[in-house]
Amino acid sequence: MNLTTTNVPLDLALLLRDYSIELTPRQSAIIDAASGRLDQGTEVYLTWVPGTNPMDLVAASSSLRRAGLIPVPHLGSRHVESASQFERLIARLVAEAGVDRVLIIGGDRHRPAGPFDSSLAVMESGILQKAGIFRMAIAGFPEGNPNISDPVLEEALAAKVNFARAAGIHLTILTQFCFEAEPVVAWLRRVRGLGIDVPMRIGLAGPAGLVTLMRYAIHCGVGNSLKVVLEKPSFARLLTEKGPEPILRGIVSALTSPSPDALPSGIAGFHFFVFGGFKKTIDWIDSQRARPGQAPI
Repeated sequence: MNLTTTNVPLDLALLLRDYSIELTPRQSAIIDAASGRLDQGTEVYLTWVPGTNPMDLVAASSSLRRAGLIPVPHLGSRHVESASQFERLIARLVAEAGVDRVLIIGGDRHRPAGPFDSSLAVMESGILQKAGIFRMAIAGFPEGNPNISDPVLEEALAAKVNFARAAGIHLTILTQFCFEAEPVVAWLRRVRGLGIDVPMRIGLAGPAGLVTLMRYAIHCGVGNSLKVVLEKPSFARLLTEKGPEPILRGIVSALTSPSPDALPSGIAGFHFFVFGGFKKTIDWIDSQRARPGQAPI
């Protein structure tokens, strides 16, 4: 069965009540626009782009906080140059922007720039906890990571979950996006089978043209579902016309939600990567939320 076309009546307006979104801190015009387009209390994840000043996260986080939004800075473990740099960054994020949660990622570089070679190393350093941050998110990879084997990924995920439990950290897993529901559903079931029961936030690519989506897919290593898009022109058309709607529906319906207007147990919400632009993504979300009681696709 193709999960992306499952004919299940789901109310997207309700499923999109608690979404989060990802922005780049240097895009000041978009950061400013977020205050007028996003609901109060929406989590806005801020990327740490390699080669940029991590202190850029402070001003963007402060702006979001003043607007009543919740900033969630990315912390690239391998981008950190020293423990003292990291401590200064965290101290400023907390003092100036009221940051109380972060996303910790490994960072896309072969050799670490400083003392941390992994997300777990950052968690184990105690720097975040000392600053009062006990809400942390880590990455999940339904289609794997081209640079890390699946067994190593699963072992690292289990280690981070176990450390968080022991340290009193409220942990969330944020998944990489995919272009079909099947790998997400299979990965969720496999991870739950390992005893990992922390909340999941499922990543989705916001509406974008096919070329743009393909470019980001290649960069982010989601080759398996990209292959599906290339081999099924009709689905590629559906993806560009309807955005992530078929994927979202497929994920929720396959995981036996208790009712058509509730997320499956363990899914905290959906997270949007704005590859096609902030406005295009928010326009799509708003259009879905304005259509309660939708018929099945």
